[in-house]
Amino acid sequence: MATQAENRVFTDQPDIRHDWTKAEAEALLALPFNDLLYRAHGLHRRYFDANAVQLSTLLNVKDGGCPEDCKYCAQSARYETGFKAQKLMALGDVLDKARAAKAAGAQRFCMGAAWRSPKDHELEQICDMVGAVKELGLETCVTLGMLSGDQARRLKRAGLDYYNHNLDTSEEYYGAVITTRTYRDRLETLGHVRDAGINVCCGGILGLGEAEADRASMLVTLANLAEHPESVPINMLVAIEGTPYAENDQIDPIDFVRVIAAARIMMPASVVRFAAGRLTMDAATQALAFFAGANSIFYGEKLLTTPNPDGDSDQALFARLGLKPMEVRG
Repeated sequence: MATQAENRVFTDQPDIRHDWTKAEAEALLALPFNDLLYRAHGLHRRYFDANAVQLSTLLNVKDGGCPEDCKYCAQSARYETGFKAQKLMALGDVLDKARAAKAAGAQRFCMGAAWRSPKDHELEQICDMVGAVKELGLETCVTLGMLSGDQARRLKRAGLDYYNHNLDTSEEYYGAVITTRTYRDRLETLGHVRDAGINVCCGGILGLGEAEADRASMLVTLANLAEHPESVPINMLVAIEGTPYAENDQIDPIDFVRVIAAARIMMPASVVRFAAGRLTMDAATQALAFFAGANSIFYGEKLLTTPNPDGDSDQALFARLGLKPMEVRG
C-alpha cells in the first residue's frame, strides 16, 4: 500500500530544474526507448505513487462560436464543423453533470467555454459555477481563453483550483497553427493565473504538423517557467472534419509516449495528463504511457467536442494494470 510519503510532492529535489536547453530536450527525445522509459519511470516513482491516477472530467459549458482561428479546433467560428454557437449552460445543468461525474469517480471537474476571453458578466456566471462545484467536494478547473489579472483574481476568490491554458506547440511553430493571438499572449495569461495563486494546467498538442524540435522547444518553455505547471496535459490531435487539420496524419504512438516520458523527466513533480487521443490507442500503448509517467486522465465519454473512452472501459483497463485513483492532496 502506498504511504503518504509516496504521494507527497517534494519541491526541494535537485532534479527539479528551470534551466533546460533545447539541445537537452532533443537529446532526451532521441534516447533509446528503453533508456528513456527507465529514466522517466524512476523519477515517476520518486515523486508519486506509480500505480495511482488522478481522474478529471471535462464539460463544455459553452459550445462553439469562438473567433479564434486555431486550426485544430471544432469550435472556431471560421470553420464548417457542425458546431454552432450556444449560450452558456445553466448552473443547475452544470451541477447535474458535476454530480454525475463525482458519482462515477471523478476527482476534478473541468469546465471549458469557447471564448477568446470572457466578458465580465460571463465570468461572474463561471465564478458561480466554480463555487457551486467546489461545494460538491470536487476540485475545480476552467479553461476560458485569455484572462486579465483582475479576472484571474476573481476566479481565485470564487475558489478555483486550476486554470487550463495550453501552449499547444513551440513558439517557433505557433504562427502556423494560430494567427489570432500570440505566444506571448498565452504566457501573459499564465502569469496572471500564477500571480493570482491558482494552480496552472498547461501542456500541448502533438500531431499539428510540428517537428520533433518543436516538441522539444515546447517542453523547454514549460519546464523553464518560474514554477512548473502543476498539471501538464499532453494531447494527441483528434483530426476533426471541417478544420484545416482534418487530414493530418496521426503521430506514432511510440513518439507520443516519448513526449510523456520527457515531460516526466523535465517536470518530475508535475501531474502529467494523458489527454486527448486515448480513444485511438490500444491498451498496450496506454500502459506504456502510464509507465512513462502519465498519472492523470480525462475520465468520461467526451472531451469538449471529441469522444473519449467511457468510464467502464477505463475501469477495466485500471483493473488490468492494477491502477487506482490518486489521493487528492490537500
